[in-house]
Amino acid sequence: MCGIVGIIGETDVVPEIYDGLVSLQHRGQDAAGIMTFDEMFHVKKGEGLVLDIFDAESISHLRGNIGIGHVRYPTVGCGGLEDAQPFCVTSPHGIAMAHNGNVTNYHELRRELLATGHAVVSRCDLEAILLVFSDAFAATSVSMPLPDRIAAATAEVFARVKGSYSVVAIVANIGLVAFRDPFGIKPLIMGERTVARGEKGYAFASESVALDLLDYHDNTRNLRAGEVVFVDLDRNVHSRQAAPPNHHPCLFEYVYFARPDSFLDKVSVYKTRLRMGEALGREWLKTGIVPDVVIPVPESARPAATSMAKVLDVPYREGLVKNRYIGRTFIMPGQKERQRSVKRKLNPIQVEFEGKDVLLVDDSIVRGTTCRQIIQIARSAGARKVYFASCAPELKFPCVYGIDMQTRHEFIARGRDTDEIAKLIGADHLLYQPLDQLVEAARAGNPDVEHFCTACWSGDYPTRDVTTAMFDEIENERLAVKSP
Repeated sequence: MCGIVGIIGETDVVPEIYDGLVSLQHRGQDAAGIMTFDEMFHVKKGEGLVLDIFDAESISHLRGNIGIGHVRYPTVGCGGLEDAQPFCVTSPHGIAMAHNGNVTNYHELRRELLATGHAVVSRCDLEAILLVFSDAFAATSVSMPLPDRIAAATAEVFARVKGSYSVVAIVANIGLVAFRDPFGIKPLIMGERTVARGEKGYAFASESVALDLLDYHDNTRNLRAGEVVFVDLDRNVHSRQAAPPNHHPCLFEYVYFARPDSFLDKVSVYKTRLRMGEALGREWLKTGIVPDVVIPVPESARPAATSMAKVLDVPYREGLVKNRYIGRTFIMPGQKERQRSVKRKLNPIQVEFEGKDVLLVDDSIVRGTTCRQIIQIARSAGARKVYFASCAPELKFPCVYGIDMQTRHEFIARGRDTDEIAKLIGADHLLYQPLDQLVEAARAGNPDVEHFCTACWSGDYPTRDVTTAMFDEIENERLAVKSP
């Protein structure tokens, strides 16, 4: 899961792209990059956080009124600097690109591209999208209107590139391009604002919070699944439906990844999490267990824990203090790093645990590493009983669409029932949110969203092209990357 920003305005856009990336830092802490264009491409990329990579000098070199930016955590590739985005090609036409998502047939495409003479310089799946788009755009007739050429190139990407991806791109001397794959699994939001003399500037971002921060909140809308938007140099907006839509936005965005102040597909992330907690509270009442206190695992479980405590009519307390200078453990690249980070990240307020039956609420349980250590922290702080509730159902199936849980052995719930999992993590009782309730919590925000991608819980992959061989290939790469 990554974060992308694309902006076209009247003056240099790099300060806005920088601020947009900071607002999306929660989506990736592995690497970041910005690429702008005036008469040539200007680029700065690095490993680590946005604040550490860019300084006043590097920002001053990123000139141009059109630019794209990216924050990354690795799902394909080794995660080194060579895989940091954006990427660009200069021939046969200058094109720069960044994406959020995962190309499921990347290895097949890479072999095809190498066989046709392309110099593939990384193992990042974005490069496959970029080269397919570049070849397709070059093959279009120059007599065609530019919006039609862009749409034709995007349609070729949709036909050949499988998986999930939202993309922002610069086409040199032509404009800014953004598209969302036909399943719309990854979010992409467009906004506009008046920049000067009544003229408009346009921005695209993975979450609405970035557009809010940058004041691109006029006529905000989500790109449709299968849609491409082209903003030319005169800032005229052209939209085309390059493939039939089959909209299945990722449900895990609402559970964990997105900021609570974001709207995705017109659904408030914050209100969705409140509804998750209400449903989870009603489910907990069936157990007959009455805790003394409800405590969230910060940050993303807070709204759900608040409404769960209200349903249960027990006190809500902040019992775990987060060190904000430690990154999100779920998106750290290795299991050992996750384990080291939990105790550094969270410290208990002992008076909220001592002698109490505590109900801990977390957004989800993936590998069990984090919740096991948090339960140990609660017991060490004096809790009499430690119960655990997950806002999401049991995660059992690999995500091939861009979330770093791609190997089948990673899931603590795979092949185990709830009682076995509770024993493994050390909980006195464990409750998972039923999937139908989770879906309804999100759908209540926008009934027009008929389907969500729930593959990591249900095993139902909306692209219908996921095979065992694909799992094997992805797992072999990820295991090689994560091995010490």
